[in-house]
Amino acid sequence: MKHTELCKLILKTEIADGIFDFTIDAPKIAAEAQCGQFLHIDCGGAFLRRPISICDVYDGKVRFIFEVKGEGTKALAKYEVGDLIDVMGPLGHGFEIDGSVKNPIIIGGGIGVFPLYNLAKKLKNVDVFLGFRNKDRVVMEKEFEDVSDMVIVGTDDGSYGYSGYIAAAAEQYLSFHDCDMIYSCGPMPMLKAVKKLAEERGIRCQLSLEQRMGCGIGACLVCSCETTKSGSDKYARVCTNGPVFYSEEVTLND
Repeated sequence: MKHTELCKLILKTEIADGIFDFTIDAPKIAAEAQCGQFLHIDCGGAFLRRPISICDVYDGKVRFIFEVKGEGTKALAKYEVGDLIDVMGPLGHGFEIDGSVKNPIIIGGGIGVFPLYNLAKKLKNVDVFLGFRNKDRVVMEKEFEDVSDMVIVGTDDGSYGYSGYIAAAAEQYLSFHDCDMIYSCGPMPMLKAVKKLAEERGIRCQLSLEQRMGCGIGACLVCSCETTKSGSDKYARVCTNGPVFYSEEVTLND
């Protein structure tokens, strides 16, 4: 069930250049939020709402982190502690946590690491792989280390941690470790690599898709993605059917 609330901004931090960490007081949303769901946020002015993943939920508070990429998020970044933000949520189909899973791993890339934090807190025996463009974009490493015994951080340019794409680090890991579920969120090239890796090794895999959205409630069809089904079920709406899908359910296109 979604709620629309005027939520007070209670914490604001710029954790990297242009990346803002907000916490809002949102008891109704917090009470129902699940890992992998998102918020649809009115950024002010004439902008359409922006979909932003939920990073964490605690004590009636909801935390979300976003990168300034356009006019909407630029306006959102100007809010200050004490301001009220118009928030709709929680929205979408999140990650499914299967109690029978014994050896899960998380693979996140860029801003896709944010919705994976609350998931990491809830999973048992989870190993985590986080990929970023370069050292300056590395965020939340310590927080993930607090909830996982093994966190591998990599950078595309080799300036910090593992040198190269983080899906490659996970592939090396899987050559020597058991895994019965992969959870992943990040840019499309990374998700494609993760999907291929999971399918080649016969590992169940849940992918959270990053997609442009208009309404956020399934009415406008802007966020449609191609599935492996046929006929009228060929396309699914990321905002309502997702953003999380099992890897075998979706066809990933650039």
